[in-house]
Amino acid sequence: MTAIDDIAAERRRQIEAEGWTPEHDDGNDLGELAFAAAAYAVNAANPNAQIDIKVGRRGEFFNGGWMGLARLCWPQQWDHSWWKPSDRRRDLVKAGALIVAEIERLDRASGVRAEAA
Repeated sequence: MTAIDDIAAERRRQIEAEGWTPEHDDGNDLGELAFAAAAYAVNAANPNAQIDIKVGRRGEFFNGGWMGLARLCWPQQWDHSWWKPSDRRRDLVKAGALIVAEIERLDRASGVRAEAA
């Protein structure tokens, strides 16, 4: 599987397993999807992401450093329990899928019809 395939699979998982449908995404019109993508991308920039998870800092939003920076990006409107960082590559895949969700939301809002690739 390529990185693009992984992002597409994650987007499908977000819809099918998490219930984050396009209709639900349409309600996130204050940049929440892009901010969440940024949070995962910032966390992926952390060279110690794996170590942080292994020592129990997986969801600590209120510590400093990389997680503190990611917290600044996380949408205020979203529950902190939705923050589920993993390893660096997986976080980038999540970020990519959230970016796709935001692009699709913007396209729907502007009346652009999505076409199959």
